[in-house]
Amino acid sequence: MRLGTPLSDSAVRVMLLGAGELGKEVAIELQRLGAEVIAVDRYPNAPAMQVAHRSHVIPMTDPQVLNGVIMAEAPHIIVPEIEAIATEVLAQIEAAGLATIIPTARATQLTMNREGIRRLAAEELGLPTSPYAFATSAAELADAAQRIGLPVFIKPVMSSSGKGQSMIDALEDAANAWAYAQSGGRVETATVIVEGRIDFDFEITLLTVRSLRDGAVRTDFCAPIGHRQVKGDYVESWQPQAMTPAALASAQDIARKVTDALGGLGVFGVELFVKGDQVWFSEVSPRPHDTGLVTLATQTQSEFALHARAILGLPVDVSQRDIGASAVIYGGMDAVGIAFEGVAEALSVPTADLRLFGKPESFVTRRMGVATARGETVEQARERAREAASRVRPVRG
Repeated sequence: MRLGTPLSDSAVRVMLLGAGELGKEVAIELQRLGAEVIAVDRYPNAPAMQVAHRSHVIPMTDPQVLNGVIMAEAPHIIVPEIEAIATEVLAQIEAAGLATIIPTARATQLTMNREGIRRLAAEELGLPTSPYAFATSAAELADAAQRIGLPVFIKPVMSSSGKGQSMIDALEDAANAWAYAQSGGRVETATVIVEGRIDFDFEITLLTVRSLRDGAVRTDFCAPIGHRQVKGDYVESWQPQAMTPAALASAQDIARKVTDALGGLGVFGVELFVKGDQVWFSEVSPRPHDTGLVTLATQTQSEFALHARAILGLPVDVSQRDIGASAVIYGGMDAVGIAFEGVAEALSVPTADLRLFGKPESFVTRRMGVATARGETVEQARERAREAASRVRPVRG
């Protein structure tokens, strides 16, 4: 692809559908390569909007409104960054040859819905997964839980960052789990996935990059990222996660099969469960992953730089530079326009760095920033990242 000059007739226009903290880092990397960036989200002053050339606030699940913005901006590349999008519009845009959808319209439709991607992985590709069933009512949820065997995890088929997810170990809790899942979904849907528990040692994110080299698509893998979650939302991550050579080979094989089936270019965050040499597929995101924020400290090219390069058809380098970790900074309060104290103290932790996302509104458990740090060992890096994050104090503005 020939790269031009932003805000001119030669510009390569990239539209981000979703303008959160991950989109913000992607926007910055795209701009470093001369792309013109348009950020779109459902609320004003989203993080990526603050660095984009232009922005739009629209209900992205409204097909007519979304199509109107795309037609007005005429982007060359469209990059979906969240789940709540009228994906049928993207399929129409792609079919008409009006823009490239990253990675593809089909991949976006499948991965925005846990039912689509689970059926692809387990039923079409035959990959190992946890036992699962889909339910469209509290009664069906209870029946599925009884068949699978308690405890089970319940997730809306369309949600992110742990929203609406719960675990039950008694059938009488099914109604509450159903109601909680309905409240946490990205869009109105009457379907949840009910998953059995796997006895695993740890979870990883395997960042898988599909890019062009000498005119052909190639697949590269970053070093595995370990992470710790609370209620389905990541609170810290580290790279690399130690695992056996057999498990790593199996993880890469699963990730390659899933991403080959989805097609297109860019970074995919493939989530996997690992126990010894055994690996199970969990989920995949066709974009940079929140646990991959650690790559800002660890890799020659962060996951955001990799994504920008890959979607522009440029070569990538997935090599790891350092051992590192990340730790989340939460808002701790419900407020608009909060401020942060303790930044200098946080940055005095050896090797520490911060990303304060600039989200306009804080919630108690909303991710408002992240601390990263490097170390001689994973544990040292984790300690430093946690310490840096703990020193940042959100306060009312």
